[in-house]
Amino acid sequence: MKLMLRYIKRHTGMFFTAILFLTVETFADLLQPTFMSFIVDRGVKDQAPAAIYKYGLIMIGIALTGAFCAVMRNIYASRTSQQISREIRYDLYAKVQSLSFENIDRLNPPAIITRITNDVTQIQNFVNGIMRIMMKAPITCVGAVILIILQTPALFPLMLVILCVAGILIGCNMKFGYPRFGRMQRKLDKLNATSREFLSAVRVVKAFRAEEQEQQKFETASGEFAEAGIASMRVLAVFAPLINLTVNLGIVIMLFVSSHQPPDEIGKLMASVNYMTQVLFALGMVSNILNSAVRAVASSERVEEILQEEPAQRVEGSPETNRKKDYEIHGDIVFDNVSFAYANASRPAIERLSFHAGEGATVGIIGTTGSGKSTLVNLVPRFYDAPEGRVLIDGRDVTRIPVKALRDSIAVVPQKALLFTGTIAENLRWGDENASEKEIKEAAALACADSFIDTFAEGYDTVLGQGGVNLSGGQKQRLSIARAMLRKPKILILDDSTSALDAATEAKVLQGIRQAAQHMTVLLVSQRISTVMNADVILCMEDGVARGFGTHEELLGDCEPYRAIYASQIGEESSDRMKGGVEHG
Repeated sequence: MKLMLRYIKRHTGMFFTAILFLTVETFADLLQPTFMSFIVDRGVKDQAPAAIYKYGLIMIGIALTGAFCAVMRNIYASRTSQQISREIRYDLYAKVQSLSFENIDRLNPPAIITRITNDVTQIQNFVNGIMRIMMKAPITCVGAVILIILQTPALFPLMLVILCVAGILIGCNMKFGYPRFGRMQRKLDKLNATSREFLSAVRVVKAFRAEEQEQQKFETASGEFAEAGIASMRVLAVFAPLINLTVNLGIVIMLFVSSHQPPDEIGKLMASVNYMTQVLFALGMVSNILNSAVRAVASSERVEEILQEEPAQRVEGSPETNRKKDYEIHGDIVFDNVSFAYANASRPAIERLSFHAGEGATVGIIGTTGSGKSTLVNLVPRFYDAPEGRVLIDGRDVTRIPVKALRDSIAVVPQKALLFTGTIAENLRWGDENASEKEIKEAAALACADSFIDTFAEGYDTVLGQGGVNLSGGQKQRLSIARAMLRKPKILILDDSTSALDAATEAKVLQGIRQAAQHMTVLLVSQRISTVMNADVILCMEDGVARGFGTHEELLGDCEPYRAIYASQIGEESSDRMKGGVEHG
């Protein structure tokens, strides 16, 4: 609830303006039955047309006033709730952007999406309901009860009993509903995760004809969500009718008690029945809004969890240093006894790793799947922080380098080429938003992407689908490399980013990178010997541990895992021949 109050305070003026119009509207509704009783008791009974016209005109005026206030209340309530939901979503999105990969992994991306969308919508509906219904319900209920008692004082005990019973039922409704609505939101997280996994891997699912298995997974997640929803709705199904029954019994008892009422007070009886109907309506509204409050509180706790999340990355150094934007990086990289493990992992991804990549050097990083190659390069731009050891750039711990300056000096081409909806030129300008058309074409030529871009009718203005769905894997990789080179970074990280290219195209791309990266430190990750063998030095990884560090020839001579990879890819004879050359060289 604190979260909602915090955002409501930002819009106090509009919020209380809506409440003011709501209050006037509510009093207008409460006055109508009283004047109706005047028409019956003072006009119809006494056959006084003047009194009927008088009170009738007053009722019309009250109705018009109430209608005007209702319109204004709706306008202000809708605007305020929409503004609040927009600000919460913006703050959530900004917070997620500030978090490290470790935080995001733990929070779970599908759950984050649910909180930004569904949970914020629940909060928005509740805030809107406060200004449209929640404040109206207690005013209506209390006002109607007071007016009933004023008109027929003998009904005071009855009204007290009705309110007590209704209060108990509403309290039980909240007590039993709160945990069920929280569970329903968690099941929605799971449903979103299942849907997201299927959509991101739809090609693999169809290739292996695994639609039936995925359908079963979705059916299970959907069924659990439905069961949680049924459990939540079951609470409403029990308590809402009981509240209605309580008030309707009160109306019956009231009519029975009033059976001996003088005929000249029939208008008061009609007004009392009308007010009892308003009480019934108000209690129903209270029940509904409290159910909405239960959902909103559960959702606000989930939203608050993200907003209060502490970034896993350390921020060291003085605030002045961390705010510096002109921090210069040259590209000398040192790993000093670094160990790192992912959350809930059974073993470290890398362990006691030490090596030095000099400024302007090209370092090949090779190893089998799961050897820790990608983890290693993720530590350089601080996608994760190493809990043990130090990663140094230019002799300074990366945790003491301003993040903006660090990442502005690094370009990363990930394993999976990530492109965005938009034109090819717009995607390339992610590397440099101010790049000229000439610079874009030069970067594309360097990555051998110009050869296929020129075949498109729209050229660099060709629109790409989400994720570059209308390109092949190799084309997406070449565009990703061109985007990185357009950045002109001090450190270039190529994380197995040529895996989809044929040998000839890969050789051309790597040659272009070597020519353009003479003063750029390059970390070249690959599982292919042919990709890394011409690097200045090569780091061979196995099970998160460095097994060798040196040139291609040196590793063939003294690194068994490297020789095994070379033999499996190039051939045993070539390996023996090269090893003999090294031994006799």
